[in-house]
Amino acid sequence: MTEVYRKIHVVGINSYIFNDLPPKLQDLFTKTGNIAVPNSYFEEIKSWGESGLKKKKTFFSSNSNNELVDWLRSQKNDVILISRGDPLWFGIGRILLENFSKDELNFYPSNTCIQLAFSKLKIPWQDTVNVSIHGRDSTKLVEGLKARASSLAIITDSKNESLEIIKKHLSELNLIDFYDFWLCEEIGFDNENIRKLNLKESLPSDISSLNIVVLTKTKRIFSNNNIPLFGINDNIFKTFDDRPNLLTKREVRVQILADLELPKNGVIWDIGAGCGSIGLEALKLRPNLELFCIDKRIGSKALILENSKRLGVNPKFVFEEDIIKTLNSRSLSSFEKPNRIVIGGCDKKTKLQIINTIALSMRIGDVVVIPIIDIQTIKELKEELEDKNFKTNLNLIQTYKSLSIADGMRLEPNNPVFILKGKK
Repeated sequence: MTEVYRKIHVVGINSYIFNDLPPKLQDLFTKTGNIAVPNSYFEEIKSWGESGLKKKKTFFSSNSNNELVDWLRSQKNDVILISRGDPLWFGIGRILLENFSKDELNFYPSNTCIQLAFSKLKIPWQDTVNVSIHGRDSTKLVEGLKARASSLAIITDSKNESLEIIKKHLSELNLIDFYDFWLCEEIGFDNENIRKLNLKESLPSDISSLNIVVLTKTKRIFSNNNIPLFGINDNIFKTFDDRPNLLTKREVRVQILADLELPKNGVIWDIGAGCGSIGLEALKLRPNLELFCIDKRIGSKALILENSKRLGVNPKFVFEEDIIKTLNSRSLSSFEKPNRIVIGGCDKKTKLQIINTIALSMRIGDVVVIPIIDIQTIKELKEELEDKNFKTNLNLIQTYKSLSIADGMRLEPNNPVFILKGKK
C-alpha cells in the first residue's frame, strides 16, 4: 500500500474568531497554505488569513459537492477543510470517507450544535433522538415522533421549509401539545438566539437560516375540559415513555368500541388493558357500565387510574395481574357475568382459555371483540368462538395518516389490525 504523505485536516468550528481555536489548531492553520471553507461563512474564515500571517493562504469556496472532492484530490500538500461542529456527525465526514482513505484524513471535532443547544437549555441529552432533515426526507423524524421520544434534536434545512414540515408532522400526529418546540439560531455565534415557539401561532418571520430545532416533552397540567365524547385523541392517554404500543390507536379503538355494541347497563372486561384506553373510553360513552381492567404489566394499574382521572370516569376494579390468576382466584359475582369482553395483549393460548372459561356464562346478545396482529391465531380463535355458539365476523383495519413532505404530502401506514367479533 502506497504511503500517503499529504493530509486533509478537517477542522470543526463553533466560532468565527480565530483565537477561539485551540493553540494546536491555530498553529496548524498558520502552517497550512490551502484552506477549503463552506461558502456560507467563507468571508469570515478568509479574514483569518489577513491577520498578519507570514504564510500566504489560498482559500477555496466549498459547496460540499464534487467540485470540493476534485479540488481536494488535486492538492499535493496538506490542506485544511473547515466544517461546523463535529464533521463526523451529520457532516462532511461521511462524504470524505467515501472518497479518500482514512490515512489521508485527520478529524478535529468541535462541540456539535446539539451539545451547545442542550447546554444552553440545561437539559440532559443522552437519550435524545438525533435527526437530520438537511437534504434528507423526514422518515427518521416521523419514526422518532411516533415513538414519542423524550427529546429530539433536528438538523434543519433552510431550503426545504424544515420548520413548517416539523410543525405539520407534530400536528398530523397529534403531538402539538406533547412537545415544547425550541428554535435555536446561530448556536455558539455572536447572534445566538434560543426561543420557545407556540406552534398554535404562525412561525416568526425573522428566523435565521442557521438554525436547529430541539423538541422536549412538555411538562403540563392535564385538563379534560376539551375531551370529545367519542374518538379521543391518543395524546390524551398517559402511557410508558418506552412502551407507546400499550395504547390502542384511535382509529382501531373507534372500530372496537363500535363492534362492542355498548349497552346502557352491564359489565365490560378490558383484558390486556395496557393503559386502559378501550375500556375507559367505553365507560365515558356508557357511564353506567361496570368496567373491569386487567393487565399483568407492572405499573399498568397506575397508568389506568391516571387515565381514568383524565377522562373523568371510574372503573369498578383494576387488577394488575395475569388474567388466568384473576379467573382462578377471584370471586366477584358481577365479574363472573360480563356482557362485553375485549381480549388483547395476551398470547393465543391465554385467549383460548379466556373464551373457554367465560363463554358459557355469556348470554344471548353478549359480545366478545379480539384485536389481532398475528394472522396465524385467527382461525383457532374464530373456530373456538363459533363452537361456543357465537356468530363471528372478521375485519381488517388498515389506516394511513397524511404526512407533509417538502413537495406536498405522503401517506404513512399504521400497522394493520384484524378485529374478530363474536356475538352470542
